[in-house]
Amino acid sequence: MQPTYSAEAERYRESVRAFLADKLPANWKGIGGLSTEETEHFTRQWRVTLYEAGYLAPGWPKEYGGGGLSSLEQVILAEEFTRAGVPTGGSNDVFSIGMLGNTLLMWGTEEQKRHYIPRILSGEDIWCQGYSEPNAGSDLANLGTRAVLDGDQWIINGQKIWTSAGHLADHIFVLCRTDTDAPRHKGISFLLCDMRQPGVEVRPIKMMSGDSEFNETFFTDAVAPKENVVGGVNNGWAVAMTLLGFERGEAAATLPLRFAAEVERLLAMASERGAANDPRFRQRLAWCYSKTRIMQWLGWRQLTQFLRGHHPGPDGSIFKLYWSEYHRIVTELAIDILGPDAMIPEGRRPSSAFQTDDVGAPNSTGSWGNVFLNARAGTIYAGTSQVQRNILGEMVLGLPKEPR
Repeated sequence: MQPTYSAEAERYRESVRAFLADKLPANWKGIGGLSTEETEHFTRQWRVTLYEAGYLAPGWPKEYGGGGLSSLEQVILAEEFTRAGVPTGGSNDVFSIGMLGNTLLMWGTEEQKRHYIPRILSGEDIWCQGYSEPNAGSDLANLGTRAVLDGDQWIINGQKIWTSAGHLADHIFVLCRTDTDAPRHKGISFLLCDMRQPGVEVRPIKMMSGDSEFNETFFTDAVAPKENVVGGVNNGWAVAMTLLGFERGEAAATLPLRFAAEVERLLAMASERGAANDPRFRQRLAWCYSKTRIMQWLGWRQLTQFLRGHHPGPDGSIFKLYWSEYHRIVTELAIDILGPDAMIPEGRRPSSAFQTDDVGAPNSTGSWGNVFLNARAGTIYAGTSQVQRNILGEMVLGLPKEPR
């Protein structure tokens, strides 16, 4: 299950390391060692560096501005960037490049590709995702946002919620119901919508961590050109499912490395605070360490499928369920080790509300406290743990469907 790295692949790894050594400061410890303001500035500049080097979309064809790298080379690039503690793009590139760009290359018309792909890479267009709704989160096919064709444009009305980084975006790819008489999965279309119009309103949602990375998005007679349907009218469900599969290859390569680095940081904090001398803490620390090793094997299993050209199917839920439930437990342990100090968050906050803190982050109450609060969201976003278990039970194990 472990990917085999040939001598040629290892030579490519050395070229990536040489690139990092050339572009990063000599004393670089990871983006976690920067302040919030320094992180924002570095990320903007680093995105430009990646764009100029062809590393923003390494797997895309060169004719569309990509790096033309093989699947294995993409994995190596993701591994080395993660170890070095540098981002693979800007704040919204997981949506702009990882999701929409890849989907356009598969489903988009040639006109859509030629118009949007260069603007995505240059950063001229910044995208977010319009999927979940107040009554259609885990049951996405229950969405109610409607789009009606009126001459040469779609008229969009409805609401989306949990729009990650929507406050930073100026475009949104949005799932809309375009045929109310069709079966739930058949009457949905995937539309591209400019958010810079009076009919689109974004309202930030304040989280218990104090961050506002999620938003509500309201559409009131918002418009999108007729030709902005991706994959054909009423075929949006197939397009949406394709999009959700693109991020899994890189996640399988990078998340085990990030969580392993995090648990090493936790072990160091336990030693500093004397918790490592307590057999109860030692047992919990050993459990967390073992789980990161198992996660690495799960990641290799998923990567093996990715490198063979297979997009993960329902069994991809194993990896999502595993890391999200694990992270809830390991962050609880961090708070227990901090004890009463955890009630007073001090020091640098994480640069993102998702998953672990950055490589090189300090063992501060500000870091661990916020990661602890954010870890709860990991069992909800991208499909709740309950939904992941249903998918595995019904579609992998063949168990009867849950009664409605």
